[in-house]
Amino acid sequence: MRKWMIWMVCLGLGLGPCVRAFAMDGSKTVTVWEEGQAATAQPPGGEQPAQAKSTNGEQPAQPDPLKLNAQSAVLADGLTGRVLYGKGEDTIRPMASTTKIMTCILALELGDPDDVVTATKEAAGQPKVHLGVQSGQTFYLKDLLYSLMLESHNDAAVMIAEHIGGSVPGFARLMNEKAKALGCENTYFITPNGLDAKETDEAGVEHVHSTTAADLARIMAYCVNLSPKRQEFLEITQTQNYFFTDVPGKHSYNCTNHNAFLTMMDGVVSGKTGFTGGAGYSYVAAMEKDGRPYVIAILGCGWPPHKTWKWADARKLFNFGLEHYQMKDVYEEQRFSPVPVTGGLCWDDGSGAGTDQVSLTMGQESVGRELKLLLGEDEQVEIRQNLPVRLAAPVRAGQKVGTVEYRLNGQTVRSFPVYTENGVEQITLKRCLLRVGALFGGLWEGQRSAG
Repeated sequence: MRKWMIWMVCLGLGLGPCVRAFAMDGSKTVTVWEEGQAATAQPPGGEQPAQAKSTNGEQPAQPDPLKLNAQSAVLADGLTGRVLYGKGEDTIRPMASTTKIMTCILALELGDPDDVVTATKEAAGQPKVHLGVQSGQTFYLKDLLYSLMLESHNDAAVMIAEHIGGSVPGFARLMNEKAKALGCENTYFITPNGLDAKETDEAGVEHVHSTTAADLARIMAYCVNLSPKRQEFLEITQTQNYFFTDVPGKHSYNCTNHNAFLTMMDGVVSGKTGFTGGAGYSYVAAMEKDGRPYVIAILGCGWPPHKTWKWADARKLFNFGLEHYQMKDVYEEQRFSPVPVTGGLCWDDGSGAGTDQVSLTMGQESVGRELKLLLGEDEQVEIRQNLPVRLAAPVRAGQKVGTVEYRLNGQTVRSFPVYTENGVEQITLKRCLLRVGALFGGLWEGQRSAG
């Protein structure tokens, strides 16, 4: 009888907290989440016009205080891609040779500048504007990129596409995959040079070579600020004149940059023009001034003879950004409450995992972190902690369990991961029996010593 009572005491002392944990969780592995309170909750301001969300080519009427010539245009933050000013920015339109910024950045990322590229019959047959290559001619990839971006040669674009993607359709697939990865949901590439094109996919759906001003600006922001090859991209697009020959050195070529806006406004660092009969005049450009990065995209900006309208629109958009937005560091250090863990080991078994809660951290990468955003005078950033109410064992140290979101105008502009600092082992029958055995052994030894 006395031994039975000792066993009951051991069970009560050793397993009581764990029994409560099982009762709370119902023996299921469940993680319950809740959205944390915002650190700031003031409504954002700013002077942006209403932004339509049209993807069918029909753009509802909307305010345009800048009175732009373009059918679609956007001014965006060059780092986040956030739209600061838009006119028909989500309307799908053909984009002509502004396509070539994607062709260029993919070639830089996937190719080698010293690659030798051979002209095929298809490349040699491209319409003007073209370099005038002949089938079988060879060039270095680096030289073709200057031909592509300065003179906008269509045959250079096809040579690059066939070299990098194996074929024009193969390269178009790479272009579309990259666009999706960058968050461009309304972009569809068919050609590497931007010539007007249509195709029907395997499902019988017809696609047009097209994008939106918002998507095009997002691609440009990647090219000049985020790509691992951004410096090479900037070097090419900032060059005024470039001379090269084919590989044997038998034919020489000279390219002149047609992006006149590079010298028309202080701070402009890159750009690409475009024109087709279907697209009209188009333009995409980037600026950095006083530490403030901007990108613009302009589509359907008139037809001949209105070639200069795009320059007027570009100036208006960049000036709007300079006048209304300032760069601010909105990063704030975060404090986190410990999170309880159900179904976990409730005692120290020597592993260091005997606890019923875990501490949280944003990790070592958060040290010295900053988050700079272009903000209007009345705009406020909302900081939201998305963390679990409780976790179910087992939980490992360094496990991602939540995020800290920075939101502006209802959209997430940056998200930081939140990790556990310590782990909690899961309670098992074997651990319980070992725990009871240890407690019983300790009591038994104590009684023997006392006797």
